[in-house]
Amino acid sequence: MNELNFRTLDLNLLRVFDEVMAERNLTRAAHNLSMTQPAVSNALRRLRELTGDDLVRRAGYGVEPTPLAATLWPTVREALQQLRGALAPGAFEPATATHHFVLAMADATAAKIMPALVQCLDREAPGVTLRVLPLTTRDPRELLEHGGVDLAIGHFPGVLAELSASHLQDHVPRFQSRRLYDTAYVVVMRQGHPLAAGPLTLDAYCAARHLLVSFSGRPWGFVDEALAAQSRRRRVVLTVNQFFTAGQVVATSDLLTVLPHHFLGMTGQEHALVHRPLPLELPPVHVDMLWHRQSHGQAAQRWLRDTVWRAVAQEAGA
Repeated sequence: MNELNFRTLDLNLLRVFDEVMAERNLTRAAHNLSMTQPAVSNALRRLRELTGDDLVRRAGYGVEPTPLAATLWPTVREALQQLRGALAPGAFEPATATHHFVLAMADATAAKIMPALVQCLDREAPGVTLRVLPLTTRDPRELLEHGGVDLAIGHFPGVLAELSASHLQDHVPRFQSRRLYDTAYVVVMRQGHPLAAGPLTLDAYCAARHLLVSFSGRPWGFVDEALAAQSRRRRVVLTVNQFFTAGQVVATSDLLTVLPHHFLGMTGQEHALVHRPLPLELPPVHVDMLWHRQSHGQAAQRWLRDTVWRAVAQEAGA
């Protein structure tokens, strides 16, 4: 790009270029930018005239960058991010803000995070309001894309695996994440349950009747997947969508359930429950916060994510 072209460059063209490079799809880029697809195509045409390069070519259902575009993109993206930060460094003042945020998480996660988070809001941002929605899926990307949710918090192994793959392919993922804490799941049953007297074997576990906490309502979960890998299965006779409900039910029945270990003391039924280690190996259970890339650089959203992080750290140190 020569000096004359740079002097006449419309910075909005770089925003379009950045979005097209991130999405590799003109329709999605247009949606994210609140533009029509012809307007995006026209912006790319103007950039081609300025650079003397095609920049993108059709590939499958989207587009792929030319070598020049792939070289330019990291510099353009970094410059845009720095410009956004310089133009709106103090756009969010917690002490006077009246923002409304929407979070999605399971009840066990909310029980762990929300008390400390509310304390942070009372101290720093008394005008901010929160709404917590129940998490009904292990893949909350649709909620973040179209459901008005600012932040989803939970165990999202499939989503994070896809995000890692996107990084390896040099794509900028549509969603970003941060690890909050790790937790362990345990088998929970009532005091006096026939299986509470000694170690819990895999055979005894599979032969028992089970209650499953299922956000989606499907009668299987990650425990069932781990069992299937060993050619084993258990009998799920009841599904509920809240960990709290599961604790209440197993305290007065012979059903077994699986709960986060940290949640036992929050059920109100800890005195009536017994827990045992799961008699099978499970992958680590990580709890992450997930957000849409479009909100990544927004000052209010950065403050929200930082405050959730600090609330988790405060809870851990309590």
